[in-house]
Amino acid sequence: MLTTVSTEALVKLFFMTGNLELSVLLLFIGTIMLALLLHAGATMILRRVLEPGGAGRPILRRAKGITRLVAVLIGIVVVLPAAEFDETVTLLAQRLLRIGLAVLTGWTALIAINTTAELTIARHRIDVENNLEARRVRTQVAVLRRIAIVVVVLVTAGAVLISFPAVQAYGVSLFASAGFASIILGFAARPILTNLFAGIQIALTQPIRIDDVVIVEGEWGWIEEITTTYVVVRIWDLRRLVVPLAHFIEKPFENWTRESAAIIGSVIWHVDYTMSVETMRAKFMELVKAHPLWDGKVANLQVVDASDATLKVRALVGARNSPQAWDLRCDIRERMIAWLQAEHPDALPLTRAHVAVKGAPLASPPGGAPG
Repeated sequence: MLTTVSTEALVKLFFMTGNLELSVLLLFIGTIMLALLLHAGATMILRRVLEPGGAGRPILRRAKGITRLVAVLIGIVVVLPAAEFDETVTLLAQRLLRIGLAVLTGWTALIAINTTAELTIARHRIDVENNLEARRVRTQVAVLRRIAIVVVVLVTAGAVLISFPAVQAYGVSLFASAGFASIILGFAARPILTNLFAGIQIALTQPIRIDDVVIVEGEWGWIEEITTTYVVVRIWDLRRLVVPLAHFIEKPFENWTRESAAIIGSVIWHVDYTMSVETMRAKFMELVKAHPLWDGKVANLQVVDASDATLKVRALVGARNSPQAWDLRCDIRERMIAWLQAEHPDALPLTRAHVAVKGAPLASPPGGAPG
């Protein structure tokens, strides 16, 4: 129908100009101008309809140039048959235009995906104390964004390739032997598909999130990046551990911030039996309550073991997140050691030896107990 309208317009232009080449040129110029006017009108309407705070307007603004070109290409594809060029030239031009449309449409889809993801991430900050929901959303956005990009690229590439007759013929023969080909392809692409499906599982179930504190392969660090095939863990000493996505589905690991960023840290001291545990506990509580990194929830001190030489004293302290817990543990440990050195030097671990002189009577230990 549109081709018929284009042909009628070309005929009218020919009668007006008396020159076929000039009529074809005017037809294409008119089509381009009409496409630009329709694009401008549609853009204006969409800008008014879309909500100011949503992702629609930013997508429309970023993709404006590409969608304008798409509108022009669609117009040219419609009127091209009416120009009655040589059949070979017409087919070649139509194929190139369709390839251009596929590429530009895929490009527009990528702009929409990236813009939506960026806006969503900007609304969910993780540099705040209670960032569990923000980390959950960011993880889903990061994984699903990459999967969507892969899908768009594959679909666009397929749309471009299918426009060539040779590729279409190859596709038919490939489907004829789909059983054998799928087996070979399945074995070859197994690692990629495993990590891809693992990424979907992680996006939905979220055993890990962006900025989670984890222990993987004996290394302690933060989840820095989640891609479609691997996870980057930022280790405490600024090294990066790259782990396949499937590892977090198939193997056990520790997640310290699965439900909350708050964490409990422990501090160990070894002291002499002469040290008063109550005195040590009172000093510990004094130091903890005055410390700005303590979360005000967990603080206790207990003797957890007793060897033949020392008492093993363990303190538990709560902090808002793992970096603060580390600093709190180190600070409390140092301050308690300084207090022991200054106030109770005899309570530091001592090594005792009982020396017996040959021919001398054995000395009884304090209290008169038998030696």
